[in-house]
Amino acid sequence: MLGIIGGTGLTQLANLEVTRREVVRTPWGEPSGALTFGQINGRDVIFLARHGYGHTIPPHMVNYRANIWALQARGATEVVSVASVGGIRADLGPGVIAVPHQIIDYTWGRKSTFYEGDERGVVHVDFTHPYCAALRARCLEAARTANQPIVDGGVYACSQGPRLETAAEIDRMEGDGADMVGMTGMPEAGLARELELCYATIAVVANYAAGRATSSAGIRMDEINATLQTALSKVRRIIEALVVIRGD
Repeated sequence: MLGIIGGTGLTQLANLEVTRREVVRTPWGEPSGALTFGQINGRDVIFLARHGYGHTIPPHMVNYRANIWALQARGATEVVSVASVGGIRADLGPGVIAVPHQIIDYTWGRKSTFYEGDERGVVHVDFTHPYCAALRARCLEAARTANQPIVDGGVYACSQGPRLETAAEIDRMEGDGADMVGMTGMPEAGLARELELCYATIAVVANYAAGRATSSAGIRMDEINATLQTALSKVRRIIEALVVIRGD
């Protein structure tokens, strides 16, 4: 079953026919909210709003372990994360949708593993390719099916948040090879790998990153919100196509 994690601007799916909601207790504490079970185009899915259904949880305080564990415990085998990002690369302007293929982690202090050296021992997972190739390919195919332009690939830089980055920080990230910047890609992707979940991200560019193009003098939050509303309607159409392509 496909799990969908909604980020900023996507606290619910208008195209989801809800069948039930369930509060899941986990060994890692409370998830961001109740899991929402339902169907899209006749296919079962689970939805969870990463920041809570009222968008009240900042990125550095999301209980990523509880979220990923709850989805897997209730039957998700694949997870699509929808995340808003700032565009660093010139062609990743506001409203562009991309499926990143790599990630750089700049976060600190977040609970980033299910294995902390207790009775569960220490586990090292291969993270050479952090996103599931098969699910990435289906996301791209779904976008083509839905006639929605999408960018194949990109390096996602995950910053700590909740503040936006400085222009100098973006310069550093660009020098490191980053194409876009967000605040929630890690440890979410790493935790999904530990639980052997097939995980991919659909990144929605909400604005140019600090110091870039129209954000050279600063970032206007009102413009971000307007861009997200338009772009996320496209994401919903991509997800509608994706659940059919999965074919289960």
